[in-house]
Amino acid sequence: MKHLSEITLIAAVSFIGEFLHWLIPLPIPGSIYGLVLMLVLLMTKIVKIDQVKTVGDWLITLMPIMFVGPTVGLISSFDSYKDFIIPIIVIVVVTTIITMAVTGLTSQELIKLEEKKGGKHNVK
Repeated sequence: MKHLSEITLIAAVSFIGEFLHWLIPLPIPGSIYGLVLMLVLLMTKIVKIDQVKTVGDWLITLMPIMFVGPTVGLISSFDSYKDFIIPIIVIVVVTTIITMAVTGLTSQELIKLEEKKGGKHNVK
């Protein structure tokens, strides 16, 4: 029963995100609205992490499977983008490094801020 309530909560937040996408005339996907909404709900403790943790962990374990289809599509359509594969690789590598650096620095700053407040951070 716990899993059903977790799935329902995650689905409801996703649905609200899609509704916001329909309602607000910005080029932002509904999934992003849903993620931001879930973040706000978790940060304000309206939704506790225990209310979504089990199903959230399960969904994360399924994530690699979701990349199989797009990868096969990229491989099968190689002829259409082989002329500019080098710029694509450079862009992917550079943006990955930038993303990792920004994420790491942000995490470090948030941990320092949490320690400054006297709280404990929960790193696994």
